[in-house]
Amino acid sequence: MIVAAVPRRRSETLVEGEYAFTVRNFEQIVALLRAHSGIALTDAKATLVYSRLAKRIRKLGLRDFDEYCGLVETAQGASERGEMLAALTTNHTRFYREPHHFDHLRQKLIPRLMAAAKDGKRVRIWSAACSSGEEPYSIALTLLEAFPEADRHDVRILATDIDPNILAKARAGLYSEDIVAPIPAGQRERWLSRNRGDAERVWRVKDEVRALITFKQLNLIGDWPMGGRFDAIFCRNVVIYFEEATQTFLWGRFKNMLTPEGRLYIGHSERVDTDSFVSDGLTVYKLAGGAQ
Repeated sequence: MIVAAVPRRRSETLVEGEYAFTVRNFEQIVALLRAHSGIALTDAKATLVYSRLAKRIRKLGLRDFDEYCGLVETAQGASERGEMLAALTTNHTRFYREPHHFDHLRQKLIPRLMAAAKDGKRVRIWSAACSSGEEPYSIALTLLEAFPEADRHDVRILATDIDPNILAKARAGLYSEDIVAPIPAGQRERWLSRNRGDAERVWRVKDEVRALITFKQLNLIGDWPMGGRFDAIFCRNVVIYFEEATQTFLWGRFKNMLTPEGRLYIGHSERVDTDSFVSDGLTVYKLAGGAQ
C-alpha cells in the first residue's frame, strides 16, 4: 500500500490499494467523523482510515469508497455510520493504566467517599470513553479493596463509550491472562474468576464488581442525560483526538458535572482550562475555588 504525495485535486488518489481512495473520499469521511464524534483526523491518518474502512466495504459488498461515502452520508446509512465511527475509534486501554491516578483515587478520594456512602449519601464516578472496560473495572477494584461493602451502599460507576461493539465486550467482563496481568495477584484471585473448562485461561470479572458499574453508549459531543453530578470523572487520553474548540467545550461540560469536591482525571499529555480547574498534581484537576 502506497501513500501518494500530497495531491492537488480532490479526485486524485490518496492511498492506492484494493479500492481507490481519493482526497475527496478522505475529506468526506473526516467531515463525518468530526461532525458525529468530534474526532479530528489529519492527512497522516489516511492509510489508517483506508485499512479500517476497506474491511467495511468488503463486508458490505460495495464497489468502492465513492459508494461507501454515498451510503454513510444518507439517512439510510445511519447504522453504517455507527460502524464507521467504531472502526475509526481508538480503543487502547489496559487495567490500571497510569497507576498514579488509582493511587490518588485510593488515597485522596475514597476515604471521603466511603464516609459519605456510610452516611447514606450517593457516590458517583464516571468513566468517560471506557473502551473495553479495563478502566471502570480498575476503578471498581480500587473502591472494593478499600470498601468491600460498596455494593450495599449508593455507590455506582457509570461507564460510557461511543462504540456499541466495544461496550458489549466491556459488559461481558471477560479477559485473557495477559490482559489481567497488571491486576495484583491478590485482587485478581478475590475479584475475578477463571471460566471453567476454558483452555485459554480466560478470567471473568465477578458479579459483585460488575454490580457497581452501568455501561451506556454515549457520544461526548452529544446529549448527556445524566441527572446528578460526579465525585470523580475519568476522561483520559480522549480529548487529544479533538480540536481545541471541542476540548474547551468538553472541559466546560465536565466542570458542570463535578461536585464541588470532585476530581477530573485526564491523560498525561492533556491539559485543561486553568480558569476553571486547578491542578491537583499528576494530571488530576479540581474545580477552581472548590474544596481542598
